[in-house]
Amino acid sequence: MSHFAKLRAFRQKAYSLIGNGRDALFDLMDAVLVTRSVYSFAELSLSPVFRRQWPSLYEALQDSHPPRAEWMELYLEQIPQEERLIVAGDHTAWSRLQAATLRERTYEHQAHPMSGAKPVTVGQGYSTLAWIPQTQGSWALPLLHERISSAETPIEKAATQLRQLCQQFPTRPLSLWDAEYGCASFLLKTADLACDKLIRLRANRVLYGAPPPYCGIGRPRKHGDKFTLKDSTTWGQPEEDQPVEDAQWGFLRLQRWGRLHFRQAPQQEVSLIRVERRSHATATAKPLWLIWVGLEMPDLATIWKDYLRRFAIEHWYRFAKQRLHWTLPRLSTPEASQCWSDLMPLLSWQLWLAQAEVRDSPLPWQKPVQTLSPGRVANAFAQVLAVIGTPAPLPKPRGKSPGWTPGMPRSPRIRYPTVRKRFRKPKPELNKTA
Repeated sequence: MSHFAKLRAFRQKAYSLIGNGRDALFDLMDAVLVTRSVYSFAELSLSPVFRRQWPSLYEALQDSHPPRAEWMELYLEQIPQEERLIVAGDHTAWSRLQAATLRERTYEHQAHPMSGAKPVTVGQGYSTLAWIPQTQGSWALPLLHERISSAETPIEKAATQLRQLCQQFPTRPLSLWDAEYGCASFLLKTADLACDKLIRLRANRVLYGAPPPYCGIGRPRKHGDKFTLKDSTTWGQPEEDQPVEDAQWGFLRLQRWGRLHFRQAPQQEVSLIRVERRSHATATAKPLWLIWVGLEMPDLATIWKDYLRRFAIEHWYRFAKQRLHWTLPRLSTPEASQCWSDLMPLLSWQLWLAQAEVRDSPLPWQKPVQTLSPGRVANAFAQVLAVIGTPAPLPKPRGKSPGWTPGMPRSPRIRYPTVRKRFRKPKPELNKTA
């Protein structure tokens, strides 16, 4: 089966899983794929592949309920079963500073704040779990891309998404996480999952070694000696210490310590990995601290390269916001925002299935490339649509709506306060005496 035939079958199955508004949703997705830049969401209706009127953009997002779980199963069917599944998890913010009538706006971290401003914005957070198909490059294919409600934390949402993936995929995946997830809370919430985890740590973290043998007096100790990442005098001798020369990164020193744990999770043992660049040109580069939680750790000389694949999800966030116009619409409800966000993974998977046979169409100032990025495939997707067509039928005009009745009063929309998440640390449990 050719890739275009596979893409056509993929689109047909995704179309059959949608209920209300599926025709307008597919026209909307095709308009996004062939439109490079727009100034407003309504301008997508001017695309030649969108065969309906502009109000259908908003009506489709209001009436549709994309089958997120069924679509994830469809995505997993496209992954080769013979290779190990490597996924990356992270979260980002959809900034809505002026949307006072949008429910459940929260304070979210902003990756690139303005000069002198704090890295905080007001909007809604979204958690993403994506398959990383290549060892290098910017391809990241989301399996789940969901809103973080005001009653959830990013760690809770990520743990829920990882649990859904482990229930659907037959083999044990490897998940890659940023430093925010390098904490006891995330390890405890995912301790029972059949999944290996490779997580970056902040440089100010403190771990603990295994406790000494019980001396027979008092309560047995839960923690051993401190392992402070920023204090080399607490490290002790590593279990592994080997130099590596890499063609791209130069000379590296890799060290590993085993049987460590967080103070709040003494039962969750981790292996600590330190990656230090020894090149003279980067003498001031900070070392990379990683922890491994899983069954059998790969070779120390290659495991740090696996973690570098996590950065592809950062490329996808930028691609979704800039090229797929994810944060362009000013939707009025969280439900419509989630419906629109559910289309982002489906759009990305269509580009991935088309990239094997698509012909590069660079802009006049761009150089031709051999390996196509998601943006290059999107530039040529109009040629793909001309070949595979669309499963959505032609629209059936129903006449012009009479609109709002003249003289009928309009009630102002409800304004909602910004939700401030407050999570208190649990109080330590007191020892119960008999």
